[in-house]
Amino acid sequence: MLQPRLIYRLGKSIRQARYASTTAVRIVEVGPRDGLQNEKQIVPEDVKVSLINRLGRAGLKDIEAGSFVSPKWVPQMAGTAEVLKQIHHSKEIHYPVLVPNMKGLDSLLSLLQSSTSAEPLTDEIAVFTATTDSFARANTNCTVAESIERLAPVVERAISAGLRVRGYVSMVIVCPFEGRVAPAKVREVTQKLLEMGCYEVSLGDTVGMGTPKDWEDMLNDVTGSVNVSTLATHDTFGMAVANVMQAVSMGVRTVDSSVAGLGGCPYSPGATGNVATEDVVYALHGSGYETGVDLTALAATGFWISEKIGRENVSRVGRALRAKQVREQSRQKE
Repeated sequence: MLQPRLIYRLGKSIRQARYASTTAVRIVEVGPRDGLQNEKQIVPEDVKVSLINRLGRAGLKDIEAGSFVSPKWVPQMAGTAEVLKQIHHSKEIHYPVLVPNMKGLDSLLSLLQSSTSAEPLTDEIAVFTATTDSFARANTNCTVAESIERLAPVVERAISAGLRVRGYVSMVIVCPFEGRVAPAKVREVTQKLLEMGCYEVSLGDTVGMGTPKDWEDMLNDVTGSVNVSTLATHDTFGMAVANVMQAVSMGVRTVDSSVAGLGGCPYSPGATGNVATEDVVYALHGSGYETGVDLTALAATGFWISEKIGRENVSRVGRALRAKQVREQSRQKE
């Protein structure tokens, strides 16, 4: 799931060149994957396709399109292959997908090999692990060490097939099962993912209990051996935007977020949602940073998907913009 994420980048990539400006912040939109995968209802493929296309038109360049996981465990992600085939592909937009194991990678590679699309259906996968054995067992039925051992050949094969690999690490500040997590453990898992070939590692405060001071301490510790570049955050305790701004002030330049605050982690007690992309974009723009995202179009997309799946839009900025539009429309009718 989406976690408050602190992402570290190893080496130079195409994206680093694109986001070299000190005021440019890259937004990774995870709503279509992390957000929708936790909905109780099955979201139709055409709705997922429309959501991804709308997000692209709003200016987002990195959109998680789905997950190659067993439909037995995550039925909401069934049909990811069809979604990848149907979305509007552009050289300017990346559509990473979550791949938890070799079986999932096999499915993705078969899809890519059979595709006749002029543009690649995707050029990136994401893999995930955690800092605590308790959460790792709840999420993947194995220890952290076993998880990393299983991921190594997946990452190696994906890279040899020409795919970029991004790593996610859960529980970087507090684990609901084991309590406070030592920064040294976070650093250890991060380094292992980077060493196996991940170009980024996204570290997540999954239950969202971290404060800006916690994130500052985390950054200071982990960046002693790894270069910091990006962050995304989760809003369970209402601190996500503050944590994002703290990290950005320290040099972080990528933020993971979910339109309308879609999402939540079923394996993490207390994790109720993700930071809304609208709220992050508004805070960044208001602080002088650039994202390339059209906030008005993004907010409209947030309300559209919320209405489609029958849930509340938890974006504070989205609701404020909608209220402003309603007031303006009322004045025009008077």
